[in-house]
Amino acid sequence: MTGQVRTVDGRVAGRRGQATRQKLLDCLSEMLSSSPYRDVKVIDVARKAGTSPATFYQYFPDVEGAVLELAEEMAQEGAGLTELVADRSWSGKAGRRTAEELVDGFLDFWRRNDAILRVVDLAAAEGDKRFYKIRMKILNSVTGSLTSAVKDLQAKGRVDKDVSPAAVAGSLVMMLSAVASHQKGFTTWGVKQAELRPNLALLVHLGITGKKPAR
Repeated sequence: MTGQVRTVDGRVAGRRGQATRQKLLDCLSEMLSSSPYRDVKVIDVARKAGTSPATFYQYFPDVEGAVLELAEEMAQEGAGLTELVADRSWSGKAGRRTAEELVDGFLDFWRRNDAILRVVDLAAAEGDKRFYKIRMKILNSVTGSLTSAVKDLQAKGRVDKDVSPAAVAGSLVMMLSAVASHQKGFTTWGVKQAELRPNLALLVHLGITGKKPAR
């Protein structure tokens, strides 16, 4: 964390202040993993961090403001998801690996950030543009690369010209995000986790190339 972290009133936070601020964020993140977002109160976060509500308000205007900070940090990590797709091959066995690594990386990212992503999805669905932009920033990191992949395959004559690259890419990314947010629910349908990822990778590969992956 840099020395340019500021308090609500615009002062630059010192090293101790930065540490306190980060501890509040860590405690909030932990609480979101075990409590509904609406139930998390400033006094509870402050108590868990071993400080006071007054100290919390030095760094964040309210719980929502602190959650937004966590979401922004997560979105920065999510931007790295583009590396799972950018400049990767979709031919032969390499294409199968690309689909598998995209699915693994996407689902792992969602699992690591499940608590904050639930809040982001909820706030975005309720029309909060700040959280909507964060959600789209994460999804766009993959959508753009997949769109380019389909365009490249079209240029090589391996995908029909009538296919809309953006529509295919967007649909696949929305599918990935829906599955990722519902990973635990698949067990109620009798789907084992070991079965989910390879079958999802199959759908991704089919969506991009129109063909089953090579074995």
